[in-house]
Amino acid sequence: MAVIEQRVVNERPKIGPRGGGGGGAARPEPEAEAAAGAPAKSKKKLVVILGVVVAIVAAAAYYFLVMSKADAAAEPAAPEPGAVHKVEAMSINLADGRYLRIAVGLQLTLDGAAGHGGEFDDSKARNAIIDLFSGLPVAEVAPGEAREALRKELATTLEESYHGGVMDVYLIDFVTQ
Repeated sequence: MAVIEQRVVNERPKIGPRGGGGGGAARPEPEAEAAAGAPAKSKKKLVVILGVVVAIVAAAAYYFLVMSKADAAAEPAAPEPGAVHKVEAMSINLADGRYLRIAVGLQLTLDGAAGHGGEFDDSKARNAIIDLFSGLPVAEVAPGEAREALRKELATTLEESYHGGVMDVYLIDFVTQ
């Protein structure tokens, strides 16, 4: 007896022009479907990523162009210096029967000098000087560091009293006895 060899190959029947089936449309292979679907998904991801990047760049541009100008506008500009007004020398009683002879120059702002029409009333400045220095012991007035601290305190007080019209104070005459 002769041995008959039979092989069974499991193939799907192809539909289309070669295969013998009805005249329906050809069905693509699963590998072809996966290959065709991948570019569509990657294009969607690319569009989403590009959209996010564009939004971030637009937000950064808005911040640096618009918000930085708003921050700069919010900060008050430094006042421009105007004339220096001299407050005449006066004697102030210190502690222990001593006294201080003091004269100051007030650095006015441009607005502060113009706002007084050439006449500057230094009565507030004289009052602040008397209030600050009266009754202090010579040891708190004479040393350089203490004198500088008192000058800065006087400048701050006068800036408030003159509503920003005085920007600094210079000691013109300062003698203790």
